[in-house]
Amino acid sequence: MTMRPIKVLFIPVSSPEGIGEYMRSVILADAIQEKWPEAEIGFVLNRHAPYAASCPYPALLLNASPTKCEAQVNGYLREYCPTLVIFDASGRQSQLAQAKALGAKVIFISQHQSKRRRGMKIGRARHTDRHWVVQPEFVIGPPSWLSRTKLKWLGLTEPQCIGPVFTNPQPDKQVSLLVHHALKQHEFVLLNAGSGGHKVANELAADRFAEVARKIAEAGRQAVLVLGPNYPNALPQIPGVLCLGQVNNRDFIALLAACRYAVLSGGDTLLQAIALSVPTLAVPVSKDQPKRIAACAQQQLIQQSACEIDAMTQACLLLDSPAEAAKLKQQMAAIPALNGLHTAMRDIRQLLEAVQND
Repeated sequence: MTMRPIKVLFIPVSSPEGIGEYMRSVILADAIQEKWPEAEIGFVLNRHAPYAASCPYPALLLNASPTKCEAQVNGYLREYCPTLVIFDASGRQSQLAQAKALGAKVIFISQHQSKRRRGMKIGRARHTDRHWVVQPEFVIGPPSWLSRTKLKWLGLTEPQCIGPVFTNPQPDKQVSLLVHHALKQHEFVLLNAGSGGHKVANELAADRFAEVARKIAEAGRQAVLVLGPNYPNALPQIPGVLCLGQVNNRDFIALLAACRYAVLSGGDTLLQAIALSVPTLAVPVSKDQPKRIAACAQQQLIQQSACEIDAMTQACLLLDSPAEAAKLKQQMAAIPALNGLHTAMRDIRQLLEAVQND
């Protein structure tokens, strides 16, 4: 029997603002390539996203997010003929149906209630083999009983909360990274406002984070500021602050795991920090983040603050306290493990095996 080549196509939401869906896709792509070196991996991206030109895998670049380019994506699916398609918060029903018609397995990823509801619609669920929710249930809450019951009655895919997806830090590479940047473990503060493109009151949130980093450094604590690939300006030069632009996920996770505490936006990195038991100040920089931050704060897993320099600075003073850090770590240790990469790779292996047996 001739084995069907492994061809995986990632179709994440992509825009000049956020980056979480794209980064998650790259993490999964790297894990697939490591597990199956012979696999052919491709992406479909919005050419206007700053990271699109530096994607480490071959990519079809569109003039808008893939969801808005229905016919073009469907045509590319027919041309590419994938064995597995992963839609991260993207895709129209016709695109999922096109992938299934070609014999591919389909994974849909959601991280908000609205996207989860979209993925649970019967017309979409008919064309979905896995529906991953990359949030813990205490953040997103359970879906409605009626929606879940309908899917169960029809034998269709139900959503599964797998938590955030990231690559655990590798100790030897972490040590090398710290030496390279002249950093000491647990003696520096890591700050990151997400992709770097988000604005708060017409001001870049990353610039406010930079001012907080300046104040942390002035108080005698080393700070590392990661601006992100969507940050449009030159890297600032701040005494006592290491300013980095685009950092790959492996290096970012290594820095996150090694820092004393972190100041982060309320995106994927917040849940990654909780999974790594890193004391964190969470700051909303987009409209979807306050609810997630509030849910984590209600569980006493984090400190929270508005995206205002003085408020963030005061919260950092509290978070620098060993007693406060110990309290948060105790709470984080009491919740179930959050990294969904293991679950994701198990599902991918099962789906690829099923393709070969079809």
